[in-house]
Amino acid sequence: MTRATPRIGVLAIQGDVVEHMRALVACDVSAVSVGSLDSLGDVDALIIPGGESTTMSMLASRDGLLDPLREARAAGMPMYGSCAGMIMLADDILDARSDQQAIGGIDMVVRRNAFGRQVDSFETVIDVAGLGEPFPAVFIRAPWVESVGPGVQELARVTTPQGVDTIVAVRQGPLVATSFHPELTGDRRFHELFIQIARQYA
Repeated sequence: MTRATPRIGVLAIQGDVVEHMRALVACDVSAVSVGSLDSLGDVDALIIPGGESTTMSMLASRDGLLDPLREARAAGMPMYGSCAGMIMLADDILDARSDQQAIGGIDMVVRRNAFGRQVDSFETVIDVAGLGEPFPAVFIRAPWVESVGPGVQELARVTTPQGVDTIVAVRQGPLVATSFHPELTGDRRFHELFIQIARQYA
């Protein structure tokens, strides 16, 4: 569909739904809670929030949304996944349950809970390609990207408190993913970046 201002959905089955909706409203775009096939068909782009990726996968499958999400992604719908959403957009997942399913689409290998448990959560500032000034990044039981394919652009890296240098933000065409949670900060630049992508592809 074609609109002057894209309508951005937030997958509303589990996770940081409200926080992403608030961020989108602060960016002056229409934000839609997506929890059904009808609502999925009414958006131009989709955010897959942070949460628990195994639970998200199970609920999407139970509710009959997993295949339509894959079809929407394959048809070119822009999607942005934060934290658990990054896992949902990965083609390869390490340390996942044997029955865990994903939407896929980004040619990357992601490791679940790579940064450790809840107690290992941390905040830092990182350089993100295209955002100018350093960006505040919140990592909560976050995944990281172990490797990417040739068509994937690295947007950001971080050195963990344990001294590991790793990829934490990527883009492949209309698909974007971050290990961190922009929705938990007052900085809307990453949401604005995704809105620009949605406008470009919608």
